[in-house]
Amino acid sequence: MKSFPQFTILLCLFTIFSANAQVFNPYYNGIVENTSSTNILNDLTTLVAFGVKEPGSSEIEAAKNWIIARYQALGYTTIETQPFNVYGQTTSNIIITKTGSVYPNTFLIIDGHYDTLNGPGANDNGSGTVLILELARLLKDVDTDYSIKFIHFSGEEEGLVGSEYYVNHTVIPENLDIKLVLNIDEVGGVASMNNNTIVCERDESSPSSNNAASAQATQEMANCFGLYSNLQTEISYAYASDYMPFENNGEVITGLYEANESPYPHGPNDIIENMDPDYVFEVSKGALGAALHFAVAREPLGVSENNFDANLVLYPNPSHGILNIRLNTPLSEPLAMTVFDVLGKRVYSTSLNTENTTLDLGFLGSGVYAAVFKNGEVLAVRRIVLE
Repeated sequence: MKSFPQFTILLCLFTIFSANAQVFNPYYNGIVENTSSTNILNDLTTLVAFGVKEPGSSEIEAAKNWIIARYQALGYTTIETQPFNVYGQTTSNIIITKTGSVYPNTFLIIDGHYDTLNGPGANDNGSGTVLILELARLLKDVDTDYSIKFIHFSGEEEGLVGSEYYVNHTVIPENLDIKLVLNIDEVGGVASMNNNTIVCERDESSPSSNNAASAQATQEMANCFGLYSNLQTEISYAYASDYMPFENNGEVITGLYEANESPYPHGPNDIIENMDPDYVFEVSKGALGAALHFAVAREPLGVSENNFDANLVLYPNPSHGILNIRLNTPLSEPLAMTVFDVLGKRVYSTSLNTENTTLDLGFLGSGVYAAVFKNGEVLAVRRIVLE
């Protein structure tokens, strides 16, 4: 039997502490490759056909009912509408929730507005609306650690009214725990142009307390576009869209926006013929890769049921000391666990005898640690963050 020397521990520590390192994930890519350009175009054609979708109109009501029906057809059951008033007209946000398996009360929000102004809104924001629908289709049966809320806001064109209402009437009173807000607004490109770049938007405004986390998330999203799409990326700043009420509330935000900016929004010429559906397809692929990354998607147990590393789950992480350890396969022998600090010094060890164990590691103090699990001859390493 080979030993596990301290050099290997330090190597593992170096690997898991490299937070910026993102690598191609074959499982994620398999899901991304199922993105359908036909599905996107069909949805966009249907949505545009409803016409000018302004709050209070029959057109936006028809679009709302169609969006809800699309989610129902996909098998989603947690679908809410949130009515509110825009300058005397009643309209609604649409909120769909997919529950995570490890952090069910912490949410990745993927949002975009479905209302339009003075035109059918193929690009602004039919492109974002159908992208979110395609992500919801492909994520429906994917196991994710974090919950996902797909939100279609109304009243954006009247001054971010719907997103402001959601933050004031849901996020704040419910103290919603939000991991990240990913806003998608106008990602249709311009017909006959070389639409090969997507703008990834980070928070650069006040309050500045959430700016660093936004910059990190935005860079990770840009990395995902490099891994799962053929688009180049450009980093810019977030402004004038539905992520701003979240940003003002101190949430971490990021966003997507076309690099070739269309001249047609807010008018009758914002039609499919003036945009690039193939660009929406590529943006969807990159956005899906990012969603899988941020929500932490897990490969089904049936695919890697003998993979010890894949079946080992730690949560919550970060934690205040209480750590739950779950092994999704039966234990044939006790599971050895050793915790090392950043210098590679062993600070704790134990033996786990059941598939579900709760440990109190608060005595270790705040910091980042490496936990090494040994199951027979097989090893798995996890980073633990204690706050």
